[in-house]
Amino acid sequence: MASQIERESMNFDVVIVGAGPSGLSAACRLMQQANEAERELSVCVVEKGSEVGAHILSGAVFEPRALSELFPDWAERGAPLNTPVLRDELYLLKDADKAQKLPNALVPKSMHNAGHASSNDTDNPNYVISAGNLCRWLAEQAEGLGVEIFPGFAAQEAIVDDEGIVRGIITGDMGVAADGSETANYMPGMELRAKYTLFCEGARGHIGKRLISRFDLDANRDPQHYAIGFKELWDVPAEQHEPGLVLHGSGWPLNDKDHGGDSHGGWFLYHGDNQQVMVGLIVDLAYRNPYLSPFDEFQRMKHHPLLKRHLEGGKRVAYGARAIT
Repeated sequence: MASQIERESMNFDVVIVGAGPSGLSAACRLMQQANEAERELSVCVVEKGSEVGAHILSGAVFEPRALSELFPDWAERGAPLNTPVLRDELYLLKDADKAQKLPNALVPKSMHNAGHASSNDTDNPNYVISAGNLCRWLAEQAEGLGVEIFPGFAAQEAIVDDEGIVRGIITGDMGVAADGSETANYMPGMELRAKYTLFCEGARGHIGKRLISRFDLDANRDPQHYAIGFKELWDVPAEQHEPGLVLHGSGWPLNDKDHGGDSHGGWFLYHGDNQQVMVGLIVDLAYRNPYLSPFDEFQRMKHHPLLKRHLEGGKRVAYGARAIT
């Protein structure tokens, strides 16, 4: 899989592709274990975004149990968990105007966020967070433990030797024109070689797809199910902002058969800190109507009276979409 261009090379014990929550958590835990064992370990994380967190789109309700296992003193370390969930509401949107609120007694435990669903511990709620800010904080912890992080470097391909063993990755070439030709500023990517390489690219990562194909990793496995998720971040007036309010729902517009829809998915609306609201729609990539536009369905959904009252008078400040496993 690796090309034959002569490249500079660096060697590490572990190379991690992707500075998302999983990649950074893995880097932190590896260094913690090495430090506990008083062993030297070199760990490198490469991130395609211009900075850590730049490609993190999740508008997240976060359960801190795993974070507490990784950093029991995360609060003292200043982890950006500032908005505990105070109230949960779950709705079924029946049509463009009507909504039915589901009683808490009928809501599955996994949907309760004002307290850990796993333990029914109402004294320890989940948090409405910026996943991007959490990743930036994790990167600070990782660097403090000795991890090297290279933002702005996309992994281009895996290095696989003649024996079929993954030996690291090659970062993307720079100075390449749109037609693939080399410009005057061309610079070949580097080889980052490692004893172990972790691929934390997220859903449908391009190297991951190649490795799955090369090593038949999906043989005798159920096909992976995917969705597309949309998210917007809104600044809203103070008088309609309720930090810690979490809304989830399903139904309209995805089930609007008059509009050509008969699809599955769900929506969310979270009130975070700094007078901001996160709103989004997740659409299963199993819809049969080829004319369905998930983006347009998201825009329609925001006009439902239930959601509109949370956004009216506000201003959209960020938008993103990505595949979800």
